[in-house]
Amino acid sequence: MKLIVALAAGAAAFTGPAARLPTAGVARVTKTQQPAMLLGGLRARANNLVATKAESAEVSTTEKKGFLGGLDVPLLAYFFFWYLGNYYYNISNKTALKAAGGALGYPMTISTLQLGVGSLYALFLWAAPDARSFPKVNTKDIIALLPVAFCAAGAHAGSVFALSAGAVSFGQIVKAAEPAFAAVVGTKLYGKKISKAKWLSLIPVIGGVCLASLKELDFAVSALIAACTANVFAAFKANENAKVMAAPGLKDRLGSVGNQFALTTILAFLMSIPVVILKGEPWSGFVQLWKTNPVVRFNVLASGLWFYGYNELATMTIKKTSAVTQSVANTAKRVIVIVGVALVMGESLNPLKLAGCAIGIGGVFLYSVIDQLLAKK
Repeated sequence: MKLIVALAAGAAAFTGPAARLPTAGVARVTKTQQPAMLLGGLRARANNLVATKAESAEVSTTEKKGFLGGLDVPLLAYFFFWYLGNYYYNISNKTALKAAGGALGYPMTISTLQLGVGSLYALFLWAAPDARSFPKVNTKDIIALLPVAFCAAGAHAGSVFALSAGAVSFGQIVKAAEPAFAAVVGTKLYGKKISKAKWLSLIPVIGGVCLASLKELDFAVSALIAACTANVFAAFKANENAKVMAAPGLKDRLGSVGNQFALTTILAFLMSIPVVILKGEPWSGFVQLWKTNPVVRFNVLASGLWFYGYNELATMTIKKTSAVTQSVANTAKRVIVIVGVALVMGESLNPLKLAGCAIGIGGVFLYSVIDQLLAKK
């Protein structure tokens, strides 16, 4: 279609009125008439070109819309696989933790191995032909990324501990309160300013988490502490990442958000290894469990791949959307994961817990959009 339009444009341009002036049976053109005729011919040709371009644009727009009505199919795919990856990560992670003994088993070992699986996948993408170009970072850049990687390792380990000690739904509800931790850390340690409206919107966030905790606090204190620890690390990670990425030329040397996430994951994995040793989880016992229990083996590998994949997709999705869309997307993701995983894993969803979940996640959404809503008034 584009080729036909282009050919039509060329034909119209070179066969316009000025190009088809009769050569026979017409009086000779005087010198004073030549400029007027030349100008008229140029105007006619310009009009033809403008009309042709408009037609071409219209055809192009129609082709883009097609039968999908102009939907951004790649963005929809990003959302779908982001949600799917997060959903299956939570299921495979919880399954591996339960099979390995829960909170008293090997949560730190599993957390570290998940980062290790993601690191191997990142290295594979760099080694595979035409998959992903290697970042052109230097030693100074790697050192600058160390705080971000440390916080990423802490946030991931805290999340895994929380899910090993309590229900996935409860851990996700507590993790939904991350904006409250980010607000305190950002204002007190990084000099960020937060509006009064945002501070007030944190009340339902904290209240919702407290309400959801009432029925589970007796047996999920460790899960509550671990999830809060993960939130603290996540808050530091966001601020450190913003500070590092502001460094001149670093984005260009990294090349892509995928490379940034890959480097962060590899560094977080290396930092997690000494913690496994210090915690004292017996490596020989886990190796024996790995050899004899296919549930542990499969779900550790699967959760590592799901974790890496959905986090990278989340980063790519956020880059393609507005702040409000991101807020809606994160809110919807929390609801889908909490309800979906609870149903699959047979976890309790009593009315008080659901009410706390709804209030807390609603507060998170309000926190994300309150400034934009007030700015419009």
